[in-house]
Amino acid sequence: MALLAPPPPKLKPFQFPSLHRFNPLKITHKQQNSIHFASNARFPQNSLKDSIFFRRKDAKIIRVSPIVRAASIPLSGDDKDSNFGRILLSDVVVKRKRNVFWGRKWNSLDIGIVSVVAAMHLLCVLAPSTFNWGALGVAVALYVITGLLGITLSFHRNLSHRSFKLPKWLEYFFAYCGSLALQGNPIEWVSTHRFHHQFCDSEKDPHSPIEGFWFSHMSWFFDSENITQRCGEPTNVGDLEKQPFYKFLQNTYIFHHVALGALLYAMGGLPFIVWGMGVRTVWVYHITWLVNSACHVWGKQVWNTGDLSRNNWWVAVLAFGEGWHNNHHAFEYSARHGLEWWQIDMTWYAIRALEALGLATDVKLPTPAQKQKMKALN
Repeated sequence: MALLAPPPPKLKPFQFPSLHRFNPLKITHKQQNSIHFASNARFPQNSLKDSIFFRRKDAKIIRVSPIVRAASIPLSGDDKDSNFGRILLSDVVVKRKRNVFWGRKWNSLDIGIVSVVAAMHLLCVLAPSTFNWGALGVAVALYVITGLLGITLSFHRNLSHRSFKLPKWLEYFFAYCGSLALQGNPIEWVSTHRFHHQFCDSEKDPHSPIEGFWFSHMSWFFDSENITQRCGEPTNVGDLEKQPFYKFLQNTYIFHHVALGALLYAMGGLPFIVWGMGVRTVWVYHITWLVNSACHVWGKQVWNTGDLSRNNWWVAVLAFGEGWHNNHHAFEYSARHGLEWWQIDMTWYAIRALEALGLATDVKLPTPAQKQKMKALN
């Protein structure tokens, strides 16, 4: 595979001196508060059951979480056989190469998803022969409407992380814009993203490059049962499922795209279909997916988040600020991802404008104390 390089040289296994295994079931609440993380990383509190614990001679408890297996460190023993090599120009090692196209049973939903994605890419072949400035303008406008207002502002920062609040009418409008990106309805998109943060770069992550670059980029999208098999039923979106509007979008999802296609055809014929549906959809597809793939492979880690998230400036430019991904994983609740003044974050500028107009409230940002706490881990 073009994106894989030879595996790194074999290293000796790391040994903890003067430690002995400690049963996590016997850890008291008081002891949990004094656990020292062996990797100096943050981990979800609900992942204690998946951890390995040791007690040092000084009575301090050290926790080693399986999530460190996602790091780019070659392992000894049985694990070394699962290394498929490093991803090109990166220190990330593919541990469990996953190919969703072969060796599994396809259902009708999988076939439908692949057919739609393939159709959007095939439309792009007609782009040169159907170009006109009106069609390009429609594509750019829908790129901003579905990508910025829909995916990054609504699906991601508003619905997935509740980084700020909007009036319901405006929340629903932006969520509708996100639905037109053809990446799934709000309930499914938000559930997948919340699972990604809960199990980031572990065996349960819906899309991690430890199973291959292209799996993290797009092929995970074609296996509709993948997330349920890894994470269980989507019980993490109860806040959306209890709202009739989001259930309506879930149940009528495909009809809205048919209506958009009909509207574009009525406005400008085939060129508007090719550029407004094909080119725009594929562009927003890959920009969104680059956050899942490139931002866990290439870039800088400013914060020790215990996963592979990176800050990637060129993805940030294309994805309206989403490329400052290590910042996001350090402060998931933050409405602002470009934390430095020079880190361009178009989604944050839009949120800030909504706040100035009194439409966005309860806007969450990391405090200096929270930043200092994370910096102390570096």
